[in-house]
Amino acid sequence: MIYIALIILLIGIELFYFKIADKYNIIDKPNSRSSHTSVTLRGGGIIFPIAISIAFFLGYVSWAVTLAVGLVAVVSFIDDIKPLSQLPRFVSHIIAVGLVFYDLHLFSEALWLLPIVFVLLIGWVNAFNFMDGINGITVLYALTAIVSFSFLPTNETSLPLLITMGLSCVAFGFFNVRKKAKTFAGDVGSISMALFLGYFMIKTIIDSGQLGYILFFCVYGIDAIITIINRLLQKENIFQPHRSHLYQYLANEMGYSHILVAFIYAGFQLVINAFVVYMNIKGYLTLFFTGAFLLMLALIYLFVRKRIIRKMVLKNS
Repeated sequence: MIYIALIILLIGIELFYFKIADKYNIIDKPNSRSSHTSVTLRGGGIIFPIAISIAFFLGYVSWAVTLAVGLVAVVSFIDDIKPLSQLPRFVSHIIAVGLVFYDLHLFSEALWLLPIVFVLLIGWVNAFNFMDGINGITVLYALTAIVSFSFLPTNETSLPLLITMGLSCVAFGFFNVRKKAKTFAGDVGSISMALFLGYFMIKTIIDSGQLGYILFFCVYGIDAIITIINRLLQKENIFQPHRSHLYQYLANEMGYSHILVAFIYAGFQLVINAFVVYMNIKGYLTLFFTGAFLLMLALIYLFVRKRIIRKMVLKNS
């Protein structure tokens, strides 16, 4: 019953936020680099940090993680309304990562490990944010990760937290996973969710001792990293908005439905996650397998990307 009440509460909060966003003109206007064509309410992803706060009051999550998610959410929400410089955003990310490290007792680990985890977590948060470009992709991918984490025995005690965050995805998805979205997540949603997922990935790896679970994020990771490398090779500013991710090519240049592309990304990742869990049960999820599997996926991605770009050239010629 508590989860039924929770989903009703989250939907109610989302609807209340819509009234505020509409009153104060918190909107996302399309531009030349946007994947949408109409004015849409921005910041609907505020429901994610709100869900974390609810989980805290229910005793599902620590104060450190709640504060970390809340901090990046507040700064990101301000940035959604009035763009901030890189400094306050980066400082909030550093403090939030420090809180995550504190919660996971990482400060007691070897010093050489901390900068590696720091760079990976900061990179993940920004990559997840960069990937938030079409209707449904962020919430469906996040829900895929949450469902996958929920099936791991090592996360049994964290199920109430995962269910709460999953319900926040359902509440947001009801208004976002549609041809004409009622709202977009905004930075407040994508960055806060990215930090939560990053925290939970590190927690899962520590608790299980299995680094192979990093494959749960491989679809986003491969698309983001290869796109960044490609943009660097073309001497582009990687911090500027763009439309060169594979999902953007599919949705914008090739004309596929945003929702279809979002489901393809989430569905492909879900299949991979199921395979990863199976391989771990069989005892095959070794470091070598993880690296080899990532390489194979990267090659498949490059092959698909090359074919799509070729089709785009032929389409425009």
